[in-house]
Amino acid sequence: MDRFQEMQIFVRIIERRSFTKAADDLHIPRATLTNAMKRMEDRLGARLLDRTTRRVNPTLDGEAYYDRCLRLLADMDEAEGSFRDAAPKGLLRVNLQGTLARHFVIPALPAFLARYPALELSIGEGDRLVDLVREGIDCVLRAGDLQDSSMVGRRVAQMEQVTCASPDYLARHGEPKDWKDFAGHLAVNYVSSTTGRPYPLEFNTSEGLKLVTLAGPVAVTGADVYTASAVAGLGFIQVPRYRIAAELAEGTLRVVLPDCPPLPMSVSVLYPQNRQLSSRVRAFADWLTEIFAQAPGRVAT
Repeated sequence: MDRFQEMQIFVRIIERRSFTKAADDLHIPRATLTNAMKRMEDRLGARLLDRTTRRVNPTLDGEAYYDRCLRLLADMDEAEGSFRDAAPKGLLRVNLQGTLARHFVIPALPAFLARYPALELSIGEGDRLVDLVREGIDCVLRAGDLQDSSMVGRRVAQMEQVTCASPDYLARHGEPKDWKDFAGHLAVNYVSSTTGRPYPLEFNTSEGLKLVTLAGPVAVTGADVYTASAVAGLGFIQVPRYRIAAELAEGTLRVVLPDCPPLPMSVSVLYPQNRQLSSRVRAFADWLTEIFAQAPGRVAT
C-alpha cells in the first residue's frame, strides 16, 4: 500500500468518524485500515486519531494532516486527469431530492452510466441538508434557495411554479382573481425542515413580490402528501408545474392567477466547500446541467 492509498484511507476515516464505516465505503477489511493508520502514525511520529468505543475523532495534528491530505489527493486527481484522457471512475455517492430524481434524473441515468461505464453510483433520497462530509456523500441535488455556508454549489435550473387548487375546493370557496382575494382562503401549509414554520404563498405581481400566509387544515413536510392534500380539496398549494403535470391533465388540479406566479424554484448541485471538485462530481454536475437544460417547465435565465 502506497502513501496516497494510506491518505485516502485516513481521509475516509476522518469523514466517517468510524473505521467500520470507512472500511465498508472503501470495500477493504477493517484490519487493513487499522494497520495502515498504525504505519502512518509511526512514520509521522504523531498521533492522528483519538479512538473511543463509539467514535473516532482527529487530534489537532490529525486535523492539520487531514487538510493537507485533501489538497494532495485533489491535486493528484487533477494532475492525472490533465495528462491523459481519463474518464471518471470509482464510487460516487449522491443524495437526490425525490421528485427531481423521479422526474428527471433516474429516467436519464442509463445514458449517464453508458457515458461513464467505470463509475458506480450510490443514490440516497432526501430533502434535508445532509452533512456531506460526515455522512460520506460526495454531492446532493436540492430544490429551493439553500443557505448553508458549509457547501458550495452550482445552480442547474430554475423551474416554473404555479398556484393551484382542486376544482372541488374552488367550487366551494370561490376562485381568487387577485392576490388580495386570498384573504379567508385555506392553504395546505408546507413546513420548512429548517425553521419548522410553514412557507408563505408567493405572488410575483406588478407591485413586487407579495407574501401571503393562510390558515389551513393540514401542514405537511413531503412533496407527495402536499400534492395529494390539494387534490383532496384541502386548500391551495404552490408547486413546480412539472410535479403536477398529470393532475393538471386529468383536471384534478387547476392553476389560478397565472399572471402572478410564485418565484421560480432553483435546482442546485451542492458539495463541500473545502474540497476541490473531483472528476466524478464534476462529470455528474455537468450531466445534470445538460438534462435540466432540456427539462419541461424550465425557466430561461
